[in-house]
Amino acid sequence: MNTRLTRTLASVTFVLAVLCGLAFVGTAVTHMLDDGAVCVQTDFWRNASIGEGLPIGKGVKASSSATRLCQDGPSTGQRAADLGGELPWLLFGSLALLLFSRLLKAVLRQGPFTDTVSRRLSVLGWFVALGAPLAGLVVGWSQSWLVGSMAPVVGSGPTVSGPMVLILAGLAAVIWGKIMRDGVRMREDLEGTI
Repeated sequence: MNTRLTRTLASVTFVLAVLCGLAFVGTAVTHMLDDGAVCVQTDFWRNASIGEGLPIGKGVKASSSATRLCQDGPSTGQRAADLGGELPWLLFGSLALLLFSRLLKAVLRQGPFTDTVSRRLSVLGWFVALGAPLAGLVVGWSQSWLVGSMAPVVGSGPTVSGPMVLILAGLAAVIWGKIMRDGVRMREDLEGTI
């Protein structure tokens, strides 16, 4: 096992987790203090044009294809919903990197095949498997609500956005953690009988 590489990787992932956390806080603060327009991209009216009488709210500017809507002087709710399109993935990334960094530190301290490492791998797996769709749902709901606040249309409900393949990666980590935990117990039983 290359401890120098593992130590470097643990340090890099911790620094990236901190940077994602700082980006999360910085984006939230600067965006809420910003007094500019809020824009959202939608594919709901992909084949429509503004001349067809689409129900666009007061103060909303739309692109000619009606796929980009911008609200000058947005409400606090609209500004918060706009943040809901960015912040969930920053928070998810920061926490996932932090959990991965803790996993690598446990590998450095105790070795790769220990009960602590298998538990931390399972925790990381569950976090990724459940956190990815949750973050995607928050992003989808926020964007859907923002579009609805600018151009109310029945049927433009929330969606789930983002890389949902992360669910499979998270479940694979959970399974691998379980396999490792069983292997650790078998090794301890074997050492106890010898």
